[in-house]
Amino acid sequence: MGVTALHLYEQLTEAPDERTKARIIAEAFGQLEERYPNLKDLATQGQVRESELRLQKEIRESELRLQKEIKEVEGKLRKEIESVRLEVEGVRLEIEGVRLEVKGVEVKIAETNAGLVRWVVGMGLLQSSLIIGVLLRVAHLI
Repeated sequence: MGVTALHLYEQLTEAPDERTKARIIAEAFGQLEERYPNLKDLATQGQVRESELRLQKEIRESELRLQKEIKEVEGKLRKEIESVRLEVEGVRLEIEGVRLEVKGVEVKIAETNAGLVRWVVGMGLLQSSLIIGVLLRVAHLI
């Protein structure tokens, strides 16, 4: 049976002595505890506000810590990106050097080919002259 505030008031005003009033109040508390067994576990408004402020503080601290960590990671990434950029630039310069070497080799090959063509033409003329000279000598002897 539930105890209403009005019913409790009536019982207390009609109680003949203090001992009876104390018993009525104790019974009311007992019924209240039966009806709300977790009443002791309920937080007060002050406790809730305190928890809320504590959580807000922890959130701010976490945000600051994360911002610091993000800046550190950004710094490391910038350094790594710069390092990679320098390596790529070095590789690009090496490739350019190899291209220049290849062009130098191509020029030497072309010069060698031109020299070979001169020698072949010269040898061909020399052989032709020699053959003509031999033929003229043989024709003269006949």
